[in-house]
Amino acid sequence: MKSSSALLFASTILLSSPVAAAGPNVVASIKPVHSLVASIMQGVGEPALIVEGAASPHTYNMKPSNAAALQAAKVVFWVGPGLEAFLDKPLDALSGGAKVVELSEAPGLEKLKFREGGAFEAHDHDHEGHEGEAGHGEEGHKHAEGEAEHDHAAAPETAAAHDHDHAHEGHDHDGFDMHLWLDPQNAKAMATEIEKTLAEADPDNAAAYKANLEKLNLRLDALDKSLVETVAPVKDKPFIVFHDAYQYFEHRYQVRVAGSITVSPEVLPGAERLSQIHAKIKELGATCVFAEPQFEPKLINVVIEGTPAKSGTLDPEAATLDAGPDLYFQLMEGIGTSLKTCLTSAN
Repeated sequence: MKSSSALLFASTILLSSPVAAAGPNVVASIKPVHSLVASIMQGVGEPALIVEGAASPHTYNMKPSNAAALQAAKVVFWVGPGLEAFLDKPLDALSGGAKVVELSEAPGLEKLKFREGGAFEAHDHDHEGHEGEAGHGEEGHKHAEGEAEHDHAAAPETAAAHDHDHAHEGHDHDGFDMHLWLDPQNAKAMATEIEKTLAEADPDNAAAYKANLEKLNLRLDALDKSLVETVAPVKDKPFIVFHDAYQYFEHRYQVRVAGSITVSPEVLPGAERLSQIHAKIKELGATCVFAEPQFEPKLINVVIEGTPAKSGTLDPEAATLDAGPDLYFQLMEGIGTSLKTCLTSAN
């Protein structure tokens, strides 16, 4: 009798508890975007992911399953054609009336000009006049004309959000670096746009999206503070990266990226480029050269041979991480930890 009463009580509780309405079909392009969307959708649903596993958006080819997910989507989130060029035509061809949100156009983003020249040749290598500043590659210790020089209090450039308008310049010299998520403050701006879009598309779950955004913002602020502390001991040590994907991390945390091995990850460097980077490592006393999981690690060994520089790995697109709400935090913490570990161990 007691067990029957307990069962009846449990059933009553379940029936009286509010049940979230089923969320809409949502698709995210790459893992960092998917992680932010998944955080906002927790308790409501799970977004689908296009670029899975260790694949890179720079070299990705669409699969039939990706096309099917897009056709069934009510909302699609991507960074923009300057990063996921493979999605440009498929999104134009969508027939289901999906809301397509280009997060590189989210209000409140701080956007940095794209830098050309993987070796950052125009950089003034005399760092003595830049105490407390990060080395900033080709643009030296300044950004493009009109941008704030490392002034995080300056008003960020904003752009009005719109529905899949392709008035973009991608990765050309007049455009913006599209690795926007590598600054937690930009992640907050993207998350705000994600929450707004989902609430409009799915008003039944608007309260859940809002609550999740508030929790996510608290986590992002804590992450930002933690990363400042993580890289503080090594921020003055120069290092080389595989490709110039880290400008936002560099700008936010004042670390010293001295150059990159390749201008574009789609095009592997030739012998002349490798020779230039090898010479730059010796010239600058760069202490670490960082590979990326998706690309050929042997190149790193070639450029550090005969130098005291050590090798490490940075994963800006989360190739080695499992997709989900925690991925963004693992990604950013991983970059900070990898920098600290390699640069601390180097001479």
